[in-house]
Amino acid sequence: MVDFVRRGIEVLERMRSLKSTMAMWSKRFLWTMGILWVFLSVSACSENVSGQGRGGGGKRAVVVPVTVSAAVEKTIPVQLKAIGKVQPYNTVAIRAQVTGELVGVHFTEGREVKKGDRLFTIDPRPFEAEVKKAEANLAKNRAQLENARRQTRRYGEVAHKGYVSQELHDQVLTNATALEAAVRADEAVLESARLMLRYCHISSPIDGVTGETKVDLGNLVKDNDDANPMVVINQISPIYASFSVPEQNLPEVKKHMAAGKLEVLATVSGNERDVVKGELSFIDNTVDPATGTIQLKATFANKDKFLWPGQYVNVVLTLTTRSGAIVVPSHAVQTGQEGQYTFVVKPDSTVEYRRVTVGRDVDGELVIEKGIAVGEKVVTDGQLRLAQGSQVRVVEEGDAATGEKAR
Repeated sequence: MVDFVRRGIEVLERMRSLKSTMAMWSKRFLWTMGILWVFLSVSACSENVSGQGRGGGGKRAVVVPVTVSAAVEKTIPVQLKAIGKVQPYNTVAIRAQVTGELVGVHFTEGREVKKGDRLFTIDPRPFEAEVKKAEANLAKNRAQLENARRQTRRYGEVAHKGYVSQELHDQVLTNATALEAAVRADEAVLESARLMLRYCHISSPIDGVTGETKVDLGNLVKDNDDANPMVVINQISPIYASFSVPEQNLPEVKKHMAAGKLEVLATVSGNERDVVKGELSFIDNTVDPATGTIQLKATFANKDKFLWPGQYVNVVLTLTTRSGAIVVPSHAVQTGQEGQYTFVVKPDSTVEYRRVTVGRDVDGELVIEKGIAVGEKVVTDGQLRLAQGSQVRVVEEGDAATGEKAR
């Protein structure tokens, strides 16, 4: 019995020792596997890096489809661009000059009127009565004046012979002189009454387009009511476009305007195909100190009524032309951290990264001040996949974008 128990204890000790040994080997196995995984990972990364280094030339050897355009020499216009506002050539606010009832409206609001066309009629009857009254007073005083003149001649003859006193003669003469003054006063009153009567009939002083009628038939209108004009007329043929340019451009504008007429083009946003031509007609006499700009005005014939008061337009003022300018399409020039650049295609079908200095943008073309020579080909599409020395294949317009999307 004792031997049996002793053997059982030995078996248990052996099993515990075996279990400890297995645990120790398990830990060693896990450490070994971990070290092996790190080693393999580092080796793979090293091979990847070395592969990229070896394959750099391979990436440059990939042919990138691009479209190109040659830099050309042109004569280009020197222009200033601005946003302008259309203004009427003349504006007249029609107001009554006499007080009375409005008895006639002779136009349709929003329509064209000519100079002299009848617009409104104010009840003329009170003013006609004033004219008749003034005419009657004038007639009475004229009759009295004629009698006074006859008496003056009569008394002058007898006073010279001593038949009447000189005092009586002077009295008759004074009466005639006073009646002459009264007649002139009556003539002035009559002229004023006739003028008031003419004010009852209101006509257009200019050719233009009428606005909204502010007073309706049958209403009482007041004379010289500044706050409430009866209607506003705008002359729109010809017409102005007012715009501002930086004060730095003022010397150049004045210089070229003194040399001759300057052409101004105007287009309406959303309708750039219809271009209206005019000429610069006004330079303001003061620079706006708040904005640092100078106001200019261009005059347009506007016979087709294309421009309308209050409308905003894109204005292009042409100062002069510049010959021998090197230009490329504007989308050939990109902007990076170091500034503006472009890719130039060399004879071996590789590209060169080239920094450029650009000037004006004229109708989708950029003037190259420095960096590109005449005849050099620049990439216009496909720049995103290019780097210094990239191999390229020139394709037709649109094919480069298609090939890039496919990749």
